[in-house]
Amino acid sequence: MTPADLCATISAGLPPLFQCALAPREGVLVQTPFLYPDGGVVELAVVPRNGRFAVTDHGEALGWLGMQSVRGNMSPKQRALVGDVCQTLGVDLNRGRLVLWCDSPAELGETVHLLGQAVVRVADVWFTLRRRASETMKDEVAEWLTEARIRFDTDLRKGGRSGREWRIDYQTYTDTRTALVSLLITGSRGAAQRITEHTLAGWVDLNHLKVAQPNLAFISLFDDTADVWREEDFKMVDQWSETGFASRPDDFMRMLEAA
Repeated sequence: MTPADLCATISAGLPPLFQCALAPREGVLVQTPFLYPDGGVVELAVVPRNGRFAVTDHGEALGWLGMQSVRGNMSPKQRALVGDVCQTLGVDLNRGRLVLWCDSPAELGETVHLLGQAVVRVADVWFTLRRRASETMKDEVAEWLTEARIRFDTDLRKGGRSGREWRIDYQTYTDTRTALVSLLITGSRGAAQRITEHTLAGWVDLNHLKVAQPNLAFISLFDDTADVWREEDFKMVDQWSETGFASRPDDFMRMLEAA
């Protein structure tokens, strides 16, 4: 089967959103409508092998997942979750590549579709672990406040001057001041700037609250255990809030009780 025939066969079994083209070396490349969490397009290769067809991501899924971590590698927990995904969907994990084998040209469309879904499931492992990390940090901060006997409320909504409501992770109350605290948590370098800009927009919109409450403080608490933040991120929010770091809980607690 020529590459052109292969493309025609694959296209016949898939919706028009799947685009097939000749690969530079062998087989064909299929651009799918599936997306990585950062908006990148999932692209798969279909390569004839000894009368069968290998459909593979050429290692892109695990490569993307690894790049979201601080050290550029997956954690043991991530590897375990990826293994579960592959086992559930019947996908082979071969030298970092996701691979599905197909014996019949008539089943190529279905196989491509299934592997595209598997790539998305693997990439979504990042969301699973970041949600857990977020919950862990929120619990940890709550423990700090409880141990220090600082009264606090969680997950509040505050109305900005624009009319928009902003979610605040904590509002704390001490004898000297009240503080609104936002947690900045991500393991993605690409998301770090967006989170910082969102937090800054919230503080600017909420600044009118300080007129009625002169002892009100805004605190941006960064999860600096993930090495994804730039110095520019800290400087950006520092114009409108005090900046704290999860690695320095004592400094953060002193902010809450500052005169």
